[in-house]
Amino acid sequence: MPLVTLRNVTIGFGAEAILDQADLIIEPNQRLGLIGRNGAGKSTLLKLIEGELLPDSGEVIRQQNLVCGRLIQEVPASLELDVRGVIAEGDPDAGAALRQHYQGDHNAADTPEIWPLDQRVKTLCSRFELDPEAAFNTLSGGVRRRVLMARALVREPDLLLLDEPTNHLDIDTIIWLENLLLGLNVTLIVVSHDRSFIDRVCNTIIELDRGELSSWPGNYQAYLSYKAKAIEEQQRHNAKFDKKLAQEEVWIRQGIQARRTRNEGRVRALKKMREQQRKRRDAVGVANIGLNEAEKSGKVVIEAEHLVAGFDGRTVIEDFSCRLMRGDKVGIIGPNGCGKSTLIRLLTGEQAPDSGSVKLGTNLQIAYLDQHRSAIREDLSVQDNVSGNTQISINGKTKHIMGYLQDFLFSPERARAPAAKLSGGERNRLLLAKLFTRPFNLLILDEPTNDLDYETLELLEQLLLEYSGTLLLVSHDRTFLNNVVTSTIAFEGDARVREYVGGYDDWLAQRSTADQQPEPSAKPPAQAQPDSSPKASASRQKLSYRLQRELNALPETIAGLEQQLSELQNQMAAPEFYQQDAEQIATTGNNLKHLEAELARALQRWEELELLAEG
Repeated sequence: MPLVTLRNVTIGFGAEAILDQADLIIEPNQRLGLIGRNGAGKSTLLKLIEGELLPDSGEVIRQQNLVCGRLIQEVPASLELDVRGVIAEGDPDAGAALRQHYQGDHNAADTPEIWPLDQRVKTLCSRFELDPEAAFNTLSGGVRRRVLMARALVREPDLLLLDEPTNHLDIDTIIWLENLLLGLNVTLIVVSHDRSFIDRVCNTIIELDRGELSSWPGNYQAYLSYKAKAIEEQQRHNAKFDKKLAQEEVWIRQGIQARRTRNEGRVRALKKMREQQRKRRDAVGVANIGLNEAEKSGKVVIEAEHLVAGFDGRTVIEDFSCRLMRGDKVGIIGPNGCGKSTLIRLLTGEQAPDSGSVKLGTNLQIAYLDQHRSAIREDLSVQDNVSGNTQISINGKTKHIMGYLQDFLFSPERARAPAAKLSGGERNRLLLAKLFTRPFNLLILDEPTNDLDYETLELLEQLLLEYSGTLLLVSHDRTFLNNVVTSTIAFEGDARVREYVGGYDDWLAQRSTADQQPEPSAKPPAQAQPDSSPKASASRQKLSYRLQRELNALPETIAGLEQQLSELQNQMAAPEFYQQDAEQIATTGNNLKHLEAELARALQRWEELELLAEG
């Protein structure tokens, strides 16, 4: 018997319906991944399923005595309770009495229902490694997220609704959460922009698109395959429909004689086709983001040697050295609070190391998207946050501010709205829009993927792949790291920081054997461990798709550089070469040095990837 059934459900908050006569059946033991554009109404759908909201029309049928647990998207900014009190509040029946008991109200002990709940609270605190008496407001964002997950589970729900459960979590804790959810005997509905998380946890994808719900079997990768085929089929159907409609429109506009003899049934069919075309839901536009690149920096962007740094009386970076060349795309990973932001400040010269040295290259222009999103002014509109002018310049071309914001999926109405009314995804798009109005050749992105929908994520990935400057990327999004970065700086505990070739999966493949033991239980690990089974170990010997593609392309790149180098050397060997003016001779000599350096880097990169491919 289904846990929840939606029949012809419609709900909306304005002109557009969030759900438009939608149907959905939720069966026991399903693990559903709910996906859709930012603002499509995913959180609203969860509230309907739980019963917090009622539909405008249609019906929501729940199994009798169904127990729901829900993890909300936003972590409360202020909650004057200790951890056990927050968890207890997940039970609407006995939670208030148990919380009063924790706060010293001895009369609450007379409520017998609190004791089974108290035992469940203690079990969850132990399982999630939480201090039950710690003040919730003093905890980090990741630990608060664990507390709220415990609160969602305290009633032992039949249906667990998770709205962006990986927000504020580092990779280690995300992997712990994946293991926890896979071990629970509960039906799940998960809203998440973390593609790796959805892939591992979910066995069915539910897509919410302009008021309609559609179901796709399998994980997110399977959904992409099914969706591509469905779009292709829809395009064929639309083309056939449009051709027939055009023929009917020609027929209806024939001469008077034809009109007198026309078939009334055919006329009615034409009217119906016109209505179908009017109602056809054309695909929503996609973001069209562009980077405002500055002139090239020097070849060496940052050179750091033997860095040592710390904060709060502890060392977080011990003897770290690296060299960033122009065009490098470097990911930075590690647990929350390990020192990733400190490393960025060191590498950009914003903070001096305790010892060691940092040398910045020439002609650097830095753009920085910080994880706290502090660049947004709540009292200003979207438009005024980006620029006080109606015209902006992008790569030397002038563009109207409204047209620029439409590239980031802001309608004119939304562009005039105050920033305080924006959703999480909209705030992220606003920050990117603001950031990309400035020219830069070193881009630093600290958690840029938070709250972005899948299409905007994939567009940002493509944009960064085509970006010719240097990138420093702090992210807990494993898929994003795998698709974008060429090397990874990893914080591996005990102030040890190392750099590896490739993305997140490539880092896993290269870690020392001592670091590759699996975590036996679903506890939040201090350092998450990857699967060390023979099957997993074998799979790690293969390069990721992006690195394999790079390796395959390098021989042709090297051959091209060698050809250019040979032609330039022959040109310089000709007797008439030195009869040119001194400036031309110097320019050609510089071009020769540039080609030699490019060839050396390509050969080194080819050797690195070959060694990695060989394990």
